[in-house]
Amino acid sequence: MRSFGSDNHSGIHPAILKAIEAANADHQIAYGDDTYTACAKQLIKQHFGESAEPYFVFNGTGANIVALSACVQSFHSILCAKTAHIAVDECGAPEFMTSAALREIETPDGKLTPELIAPRLINWGFEHHSQPKAVYISQCTELGTVYTCEEIKAIADYVHQYNMYLHLDGARLANAAVTLGKSFKEMTVDCGVDILSFGGTKNGLLMCEAVVAFRPELAENLKYIRKQRAQLYSKMRYVGCQLIPYLEDGIWRENAAHANAMAQLLRQGIKDAGYDTFTQSTDANILLLKLPKTLIDKLLEKYFFYIWDEKENEVRLVTSWDTTEEDVRDFVASL
Repeated sequence: MRSFGSDNHSGIHPAILKAIEAANADHQIAYGDDTYTACAKQLIKQHFGESAEPYFVFNGTGANIVALSACVQSFHSILCAKTAHIAVDECGAPEFMTSAALREIETPDGKLTPELIAPRLINWGFEHHSQPKAVYISQCTELGTVYTCEEIKAIADYVHQYNMYLHLDGARLANAAVTLGKSFKEMTVDCGVDILSFGGTKNGLLMCEAVVAFRPELAENLKYIRKQRAQLYSKMRYVGCQLIPYLEDGIWRENAAHANAMAQLLRQGIKDAGYDTFTQSTDANILLLKLPKTLIDKLLEKYFFYIWDEKENEVRLVTSWDTTEEDVRDFVASL
C-alpha cells in the first residue's frame, strides 16, 4: 500500500533501524541512565542550546500532555487554533490529563497571532473563569502552513507580557526548518518558545519524541510529570540511539527535505491535471484541496488519504520521507 494519509504511515529509515539493532547488545541501565540517552541529550543541547532540557517520551500526544502539564494547573486555560492537533486529534487528552480548559480560536490558516489571542485574555483574577496560562502552536500546522520566526516571536513576546507560556508542538519541526532554512534553535529558543514537543516519528523514526524545556521552572518537575503521565520508557536506549544518527548525520534534514519536495511535486502535478483547488499554501509536506466527491471516492479505491472536511469535499494529502516520484506520478495519473 502507498498512502498519502499521514507521514506516520511510512516506515523507519534504514539507518535508524541499524542504530536500534546496534543498541540491542549487552546491558544498559534502564529509565534513561544509559550511554545512548546521555549522548542524545547532548545532541539536543547542541541543536537547541545549553538551556535545553530534554525528556524523551513515547509519542506525540504524550509529549504534548507532559509539556502542557508543566505549564498549567487545573484552573488554567490553554489557547490554541480550532484546527490544532490537541483540539482535533487527541481525544480530549490534554484536558483530561491537565484538567485545564482548552480554548479554541478560529484562524484562516491554522496560525495564531497576537491579534487573535488578545480577545481571550480577559477575566484576570476572576475566580469564576479559567485563567489563560499557555498558548499552543504547532510547526507546521495541521493545515500545512508554517510560522515564520518573526510570527513565533511576536506571539511569544505578546503572551510573556501576561506571564504566560508558549508551547510549540514540533511534530514536523524538521519540515518547517527545511522550509525556512533555519536551525532548530533559531525557530524555538531564539523566538521565545518556552517548551517544545520535538517529534521524530513522522520523519523516519520509531516511537521517538521528546519534551524539551527551555525555562528552568518548566524543567524542574518534568521527570515526575513524565512518570505520572505513563511516558517514562524503561528501555530508553532504544529512543536515544535513534536520535544519534538522526541529529548527528543530518537524517532529519534529508528526510524532511525529501518529503517537502514530494509535496511540491504533487501539488504541481495536481495543478497540471486541472485541479488548482488548493485551500491552503503548501509550506511543508501537507496539501489541502477540494475535489469532486465522485473523484474522491474513486481515488480512495487505490490510495489511502483523509477527507479533511466532508461538507466541503476537502481532502488532506501528506507526503513522507519515503514517498517516491513514482508514487506522485501514479497518483496524478489516476487523478
